Amino acid sequence: MQRRHPWVFDSAIAKGGGDPGETVRIEAHDGSFLAWAAFSPASRIRARCWSFDEAQRIDAAFLQQRLQAAIAARGLLDIPSDGLRLVHGESDGLPGLIVDRYGDTLVAQFLSAGVQRFKPVLADALLQLTGLQRLYERSDTSSRSLEGLPAEAGWLRGDGPTELTIREHGWQLTLDVATGHKTGYYLDQRDSRGLFAAHARRLGWQQVLNCYCYTGGFTVAALAGGAGHVTSVDSSGPALVRARAHVALNGFDAGRAEFLDADVNATLRRLLQEGRRFDAVVLDPPKLAPTAAHAERAARAYKDINRLALQLLAPGGMLFTYSCSGGISADLFHKIVASAAIDAGVDGFVTARLAGAPDHPMTLLFPEGEYLKGLAVLRR
Repeated sequence: MQRRHPWVFDSAIAKGGGDPGETVRIEAHDGSFLAWAAFSPASRIRARCWSFDEAQRIDAAFLQQRLQAAIAARGLLDIPSDGLRLVHGESDGLPGLIVDRYGDTLVAQFLSAGVQRFKPVLADALLQLTGLQRLYERSDTSSRSLEGLPAEAGWLRGDGPTELTIREHGWQLTLDVATGHKTGYYLDQRDSRGLFAAHARRLGWQQVLNCYCYTGGFTVAALAGGAGHVTSVDSSGPALVRARAHVALNGFDAGRAEFLDADVNATLRRLLQEGRRFDAVVLDPPKLAPTAAHAERAARAYKDINRLALQLLAPGGMLFTYSCSGGISADLFHKIVASAAIDAGVDGFVTARLAGAPDHPMTLLFPEGEYLKGLAVLRR
């Protein structure tokens, strides 16, 4: 706590308690003030800190100030999209609150007892500060249950269609805020998609493999960069329908794109057996290690798919590989990919370390905010 980390775990608490979301005073063993925090009796993270200033009042004015600062910070960024993250939880001093903007629509996730308690205040303040009229709630993630909170989703303010279209790097992308992953789309990969398109354009890729493609963001990026053909793999039929529609929406020849409704691991093995080779491979799997306790099992899965992907790369080809698992550090992920390369019998240059877009910040005092990490590897 003296290092101003925003989480207090149950094992660190000697005594005290409160109602779900109640603001409590955190004190050291000698009674000295440490922080004001939101109490969560059901969670291992028993308290999430609002402020380390003893004179601070945790009220509507405080929350409005925090929201205003978060939104203002995004105004300093050059974001090539009308889809962006406005509030990124602890990194913006609002533990458990996620807010994304898609054009004229806000989508929020209230993932902790503290922000759940202040939900009406936060909803009104968000609309006031942005000048928008529509706010959809997507508090239906599994992490809500860890806080002892039920899943909740639907319009909090305003109403209307949940199917939206945004622009990113000049491309058009659609999403449904009611049914899409997270708040509807993976905005954190925006910069990586732009980099991928730039590499496709500069290196003249002909054959690209996009694994765990979801709705085809990297597929569109590759085609926009001039890739000759993109094979996209996912096990979600509805996501592939939208991915295919994105190819048409952006005016690309359907013959340049193939979509496989299949298991990625099995597909990688089959492509290898068939002797296929690719100029670029994307590996962007779902979260395999939500906590450090799952890291060992997840490491084996990450290593296996990376080994296969590296074997599928032609010499001079590029692997864009990611982990969105909070339990896998950037250092560990690098070691996993290196071990996969040894087993694959190949080496490569790390041309870039990849992370979430800048509207998904990590702060100096909260390294856990760096959940997305990746490597761009040029096979030698």
